Amino acid sequence: MEIIDNFLDFEIFHLKDYTITVLEIVKVLAIIGVAKLILWIIKKAMTPRHKLNKLDEGSSFALFQIIKYIVWIIAIGSVLEVFGIKLTLLLAGSAALLVGIGLGLQQTFNDIVSGIILLFEHSVKVGDILDIDGDIVVIQEIGLRTSKGLNRDEIITVLPNSLITTNKVINWSHQSRKTLFRIDVGVAYGSDVELVLKVLKESASEHPEVLKKELIEGRFTNFGNSSLDFQLLFFSENIFRVERIKSDIRKIINKKFNENNITIPFPQMDLHLRSNDTNVFNK
Repeated sequence: MEIIDNFLDFEIFHLKDYTITVLEIVKVLAIIGVAKLILWIIKKAMTPRHKLNKLDEGSSFALFQIIKYIVWIIAIGSVLEVFGIKLTLLLAGSAALLVGIGLGLQQTFNDIVSGIILLFEHSVKVGDILDIDGDIVVIQEIGLRTSKGLNRDEIITVLPNSLITTNKVINWSHQSRKTLFRIDVGVAYGSDVELVLKVLKESASEHPEVLKKELIEGRFTNFGNSSLDFQLLFFSENIFRVERIKSDIRKIINKKFNENNITIPFPQMDLHLRSNDTNVFNK
C-alpha cells in the first residue's frame, strides 16, 4: 500500500511551489473517462430505436448537444480544480481580458447564442430542408456555433447559426407532406391556348413523383413581349430533389410541344428606321 501511495505522490512536474503528481493525472483521466462514459450512456438511451426514447431524431440530437456541452463544462471545471486553479479567482483576475476578447469575438458569441436558441427552440432540427438565400440545404448537424447542411450539389455547407436565426429562412419541412411547385414556359403568339394547357397538364401527370394528379393546374399568366406565358403547378413530396423532377417534366413538355407543333419562341425585337430628310434619296 505504501508503494502505491509513493507512486501516486510521485512528482511529474515541478515549478517553484507548483507541482503535478501522478495522482492528479489519474484524477484528470478519471474525470475525462467518467464524462465520456456518461455521454455514451445518454447517447445510447437517446437513440431513435431505444424504447426509452420518445423524442424524434431532431429533438434527440438537440437535447444531446445541450447535455454534452454541460457535461464537458463541468468536466473542465473539475480538471482545473484538480490542478488547484480556482475558477472564481481565474474569472475575476481575467475580467478585463475577457471584456476585450468579448468585443473581438462579438460575432462568434452571437453565433453561439443563436446555436443555443436553435437547440432549445426547435424551429430548425436535424433533417429539416431549408431555403437560405436561394440555396436549398438539408441540415445534417447543429453545433453550438455553426451548423452543417448538404446542398443539392452534394456539397457540405457550414452555416453560422446567426445566419439561420436572423435571416429570412424558409423551412420546407414545416410544410405539409406535399408541396406546390411551379414551372414557367412561354409559347409563340398564335398558339392554341387550350392545347397548350392540355399538354402541360398531361406532361406533369406522366411523372411518377407528381402527387394528386387531379390537382395539377395549368395557367395562362400573361401576354409577354415575345410569347404567351403559361405556368404549370403540381404537388410533390420530394422537396430536396424537386429540381430533377422539374427537369424531367420540362423534357416531357418539350417532346409534346414538338409533337403538337407548339413553338417556344426566342426574344425578338423590331427595329424601325426613320429619317427626317425626305430628299435623301434624290441626291
